[in-house]
Amino acid sequence: MQEVFTTNITIYTGTDFAQTFVLEDTQSNSVMNLDDYTGCAQLKRFESSTKTADFAISFASDRNTGRLSIEMLESVTSTLKPGKYFYDLLLNSPTGTTTRVVEGVALVKKAVTR
Repeated sequence: MQEVFTTNITIYTGTDFAQTFVLEDTQSNSVMNLDDYTGCAQLKRFESSTKTADFAISFASDRNTGRLSIEMLESVTSTLKPGKYFYDLLLNSPTGTTTRVVEGVALVKKAVTR
């Protein structure tokens, strides 16, 4: 079973947000080949609540690098209320297996400069 990487993020309202992750294969300790993988990530106020927002997922042009990013545009972050949220990133393998690979707390802060 793959371990879940836990990391906290900070999102400022009214700004574009992006965070890149480099995923490793836990059996070989090398970067994951993400060919034919898809992913999804959501932000929720509480772990058991309905989603607050979706992150856009983008993979590096060379999927052999294990790199993928979660992103949220200013049009979405502008709708968020400051506070503590939870998020996770799920990967869907070419064989149909869904795995949570990243999770954590998202602290949403109101941007000072407008």
